[in-house]
Amino acid sequence: MPPFALRLVAPASVSHEEAKSSFYWLTGAQSSFTTSLGPSLGTLGPVPTLSVDLVRLAATVYAADRSTHRAARGSDWNQRSIELEIPVSDAAAWASVASDLEGVIGFLTGDQWTLKFNENSAPPETVALKTTASKRIVLLSGGADSAIGALVSRSNLADDEQHTLLSHFSASTLAPIQRNIAARVADLIPGPQQQHLQIHFSRNQRRLDGTNYATESSSRSRSLLFLALGLAVAAVDDVPLWIPENGFASLNPPLGPDRRGSLSTRTTHPAFLAGLSAALAKIGAHGAIENPFADSTKGEMFARAAAIVDADNAAELLSASNSCAHTGQRAFGISPAMACGVCFGCVVRRASFNASGVSDSTTYITAGSNDRLRAWLDSISVEAAARSFIARGVRQRDLIALSLPNSYPLAQALDLCRRGTSELAGLLA
Repeated sequence: MPPFALRLVAPASVSHEEAKSSFYWLTGAQSSFTTSLGPSLGTLGPVPTLSVDLVRLAATVYAADRSTHRAARGSDWNQRSIELEIPVSDAAAWASVASDLEGVIGFLTGDQWTLKFNENSAPPETVALKTTASKRIVLLSGGADSAIGALVSRSNLADDEQHTLLSHFSASTLAPIQRNIAARVADLIPGPQQQHLQIHFSRNQRRLDGTNYATESSSRSRSLLFLALGLAVAAVDDVPLWIPENGFASLNPPLGPDRRGSLSTRTTHPAFLAGLSAALAKIGAHGAIENPFADSTKGEMFARAAAIVDADNAAELLSASNSCAHTGQRAFGISPAMACGVCFGCVVRRASFNASGVSDSTTYITAGSNDRLRAWLDSISVEAAARSFIARGVRQRDLIALSLPNSYPLAQALDLCRRGTSELAGLLA
């Protein structure tokens, strides 16, 4: 069980043993993280201490996830056990929900987590003044669903109201996409105030002793960090956090047996969001998380965007987003900002354009005469699996294995999945 600890101060000399088991969130150049945020989140304003603690927990989970190799791929890729120690403001409070959080985070990543907490304060930080309150915080990842979330949120604001779009990025290629979408949304619906916060947060390659951390390419826990940052900003004004994602992707019934477990993303799964909110509520931390599109397919979301700003404007906005799950195109001299077109995110995106009648001007990668590129695209393509999924169909007994919360009726999930499958069929069948 790899043990890791988050530390908020560092001694003058760090031994190799301590360095390899530690992440240092410092304000100087030697920090284990690349971010403008200090460990008390002062630049985000007067964030409540429990919300600061949650970000520290999420950052430690994210760093450990990135630093612990998975032993296998396929359906067994999630067999890791990881122990963490996190500095918080109230160790007793967090210890009281440790088992709840271990289950929630394990559900997200497919791993076994052991969480321990110690009370430890960070060096003082300047706290930014908060002048204007937002009605809600909306996570803006740069994907199409988040772009629609920003659009719908802004369309629901009065002229004297404000919302805040919160973006996280680790790869610099994503930042301009996020800025472009935020600007387009503001132009499409003039009037209300809009703040766009972009937070660069990534784990550095080197430890404090100069050696390299191990690097695992998968990172299911990145979404926990994104959520924690969003909740921190939402906690300042005590407002809801929107995490916009189509309900079909949130349920994400696996395309086949080899895509069970953590190969099927659970970022916005109803059980994950409900479990996280419930654990936070137990200790009085802010946990108001909403997915406004939990009952919608992606194609239905695209149609809603077109109804708000017309089909041409929706096409321009959504084509500027990025839904691709892969960055391996770098090996072929292609920017990771260009979509592969064949991963699950891209296939559902293409099906949604098709189902909604909104024009798709996205540039997808084409292999042409490049056999190596064609082989890579074939290796990551889910189109064959999706066709088998369409032919097999979704049955009620398939949904029982999806760990839906008791409050989510199976009939509702079945209807949603069948509508989502129908959109896929419109593209692939």
